[in-house]
Amino acid sequence: MAFNALIMNYIGSKYSLLPFLDSTIKDVVGDDLHDKVFCDIFAGTGIVGRSFKPRVRKVIANDWEYYSYVLNRNYIGNHLELDGKEECLAQLNNLSGDCNGFIYKNYCLGSGSGRQYFSDENGKKIDAVRSHIEEWRVNGSIPEDMYFFLLASLLESADKLANTASVYGAFLKHLKRTAQKPLKLEPASYTVNEHEHEVYCTDANDLIKRIEGDVLYLDPPYNSRQYGANYHLLNTIAEYKPFLPKGKTGLRDYEKSLYCGKNTVLSSFADLIKDANFKYIILSYNNEGLMSLRDIENTMVQYGHYEMFSKEYQRCSEDKDEKRNHRANKTIEYLHVLEKA
Repeated sequence: MAFNALIMNYIGSKYSLLPFLDSTIKDVVGDDLHDKVFCDIFAGTGIVGRSFKPRVRKVIANDWEYYSYVLNRNYIGNHLELDGKEECLAQLNNLSGDCNGFIYKNYCLGSGSGRQYFSDENGKKIDAVRSHIEEWRVNGSIPEDMYFFLLASLLESADKLANTASVYGAFLKHLKRTAQKPLKLEPASYTVNEHEHEVYCTDANDLIKRIEGDVLYLDPPYNSRQYGANYHLLNTIAEYKPFLPKGKTGLRDYEKSLYCGKNTVLSSFADLIKDANFKYIILSYNNEGLMSLRDIENTMVQYGHYEMFSKEYQRCSEDKDEKRNHRANKTIEYLHVLEKA
């Protein structure tokens, strides 16, 4: 499937893994998915759900980070044409961008914040656009579907101009070339089809008790890096509610995932598998994750027929930018497959 050019650089992105995942699902489930319910319960930017959306009866997407919910609410939740998309984007792009709002005041150097996540001009434009989108929503000028389309377009367009090496755990001392480009909203285009889909923003272990389907895809965090910290500024733009930014990087409060703790990940995973009312469960995990291959197999094999597939692939650029000393440029991605009895 071809995606638009707005795909984020994202830790753990499965974009390069899609052919491997697709072929594995075909081998296990079959070619014909038109009557299947597919769930991506750790959805991130929604790449996997977007790939399966045209081929299944329903996609259920979930992630407890709000920026992820916004992206999936657009890419997965929106399924009908929206009249006036281009006109709305044009109006937002034509805004003067002289708004000294929350982003400029707290994340741009010219405000005296000491932070430089965006150029001054782009910080002000982000504030102007975000405020205008919210104003449209409050006064009823746009429907909910349009709201999330515009907000997703802003998030992804702004992300391309962020003055970071990859994630938002730190900003660069000097504006890099891409960060100097002016903000222009590009459309976060989604697949149009006749099927309704479901999008949630909640804890996966709670949601799993309330949903059912055919194929459950699991892509939990592999290690101790918390997405709430790495992508805090996307949440700030998405929520756009005032708070007191903390520390040098302007962090917001965030909940820590139990899947990022070595003492909590296995029990959380075991509960998720136990409670899942899905015929097929496919876990994506690599060789550097907190859970061992044996831990995963021992957990999944209790509930039915278990298989494992593997593929070596290039480490993502976001990992390379992390301040960690990797010996290898490649990792091994495993797909653990359970057919529940």
